[in-house]
Amino acid sequence: MNRRMDVNDNSDYQLCFACGKQNPHGLKMEFRIEGETVVCDFMPSAEHQGFPGVLHGGIVATVLDEGLNRTSLLAEQPCWTMTGRLEVRYRRAVPYGPLLRVRAALGRQRGRMLQASGRLMLAEDESVIFADAQGSFMALSTEVLDSIMKDYPGMRSFLEGENENEGEGVKVGSMLLEDE
Repeated sequence: MNRRMDVNDNSDYQLCFACGKQNPHGLKMEFRIEGETVVCDFMPSAEHQGFPGVLHGGIVATVLDEGLNRTSLLAEQPCWTMTGRLEVRYRRAVPYGPLLRVRAALGRQRGRMLQASGRLMLAEDESVIFADAQGSFMALSTEVLDSIMKDYPGMRSFLEGENENEGEGVKVGSMLLEDE
């Protein structure tokens, strides 16, 4: 059975465009685990439009990227990752206004690389699909964490699963997942 960890960052760094709670222009995405998927319901703001009444395609890619990225927390050895590749298939214009949902699932895992897939859909009717995505994600190394987290010790602790709600830590650096 996979050990599950918190999928939302409540650390001292809250400026992420996708999930940061203190980014005034961000999406403020909050995730939950449902079975073997990571899910987020969110309501875009007016500034996230491209054409009038339509969510910007870059925002669509962002929410899918964030959802797919979070599936790494469903791995046998949960870890945090950065995007290596993201492919989005836009099926139809995403309306600005209704509550939207991202649902993503973890795919193949090999070494420090994980694959995931997901969809952006209408929250009240998941049969209304706006976009599909698949991507590859690389587990963060100790060196990367040392470099980008030096000013945010709370976030470093969160990423390593050291806060009180996490139980055992999340392995970063060295071998995260066994090579096949």
